[in-house]
Amino acid sequence: MNFAILGAGAWGTAFAVHLSRLGHTVTLVPRRFEQALALASARENPDYLPGIPLPPSLQFGHELAPVLMETEVVLLACPSQALRETCEHLRASLGLATQLRLVISLAKGLEAGTHLRPTEIIAATLPGRAFACLTGPTNAAEVARGLPAAMVLAGAPADAFLATVQAALSGPTLRVYTSDDVAGVEFGGSLKNVYAIASGCCDGLRLGDNARAALLTRALAEMVRVGVALGARPETFYGLGGFGDLVATCHGVWSRNHEFGRQLGEGRTVAELLAGRKTVVEGYRTADSFAGLCAERGLDAPILTEVRRMLYEGRKPAAVLAALMGRELKRE
Repeated sequence: MNFAILGAGAWGTAFAVHLSRLGHTVTLVPRRFEQALALASARENPDYLPGIPLPPSLQFGHELAPVLMETEVVLLACPSQALRETCEHLRASLGLATQLRLVISLAKGLEAGTHLRPTEIIAATLPGRAFACLTGPTNAAEVARGLPAAMVLAGAPADAFLATVQAALSGPTLRVYTSDDVAGVEFGGSLKNVYAIASGCCDGLRLGDNARAALLTRALAEMVRVGVALGARPETFYGLGGFGDLVATCHGVWSRNHEFGRQLGEGRTVAELLAGRKTVVEGYRTADSFAGLCAERGLDAPILTEVRRMLYEGRKPAAVLAALMGRELKRE
């Protein structure tokens, strides 16, 4: 199958390596022409995925129109806040994309201001195009190295091509499941980043295993409650896109969101941690956007709300803990 991957960060690069290893035709399209030249020359992405050689078969592009002429599936490997711009860039180059059958989002987060999910942005900017999202408990470097992992591909149930793509993405080291609960999968992928910041704070404050276990348990309950109120199915949050992703992101030493929270717990400031970053902490923007969505819908999400206050109102991590521990007692 012919794939084009837009975005050459850690995840876009890792998936390009994975798909190339499976024998597919893959073109990786960085945002900048200079980056495309550097990757093609070095056959490595030292800024985002150091130490992972890029396969000889992997192609690099910059001008989208010629890349899309034979592409069957486009993967959007960009941060959620850059997704609309990426889709608009893609739309301007679709004239010769006669083979394109599916656009897949790899983003995890809600758009600031609109509170839209990634596939809702795709639907709005690329009307008439079939779309899906791919998510799950996966670390980019591990996928690139070929360590075992599982993901979920969520799309329209009537799209028969989804099963073909599922088979194409799957291989000896990656097992892909399908789902038709796109909203649930995307809500889970968004919220887990916020909760990973909270988990990191627990570690930074050295609160111990009991505190982290309690946090993750209540975070899952909050994820289910909020997601169902927004139209998702409860069982989705107990799968790879919910519980699985939550566990991985809240425990993995590679998790940018967890590391961000850990440093906050140790006393660093938000401004200090955001200054000069090359990589994106998705949970930072998502906390604000998702809290706004919950406020609009009248939904109670205490963990989300307190994390948002810590990130945007300067509340100290210890004060966040006190607020959560001091809430009115109730049945589980």
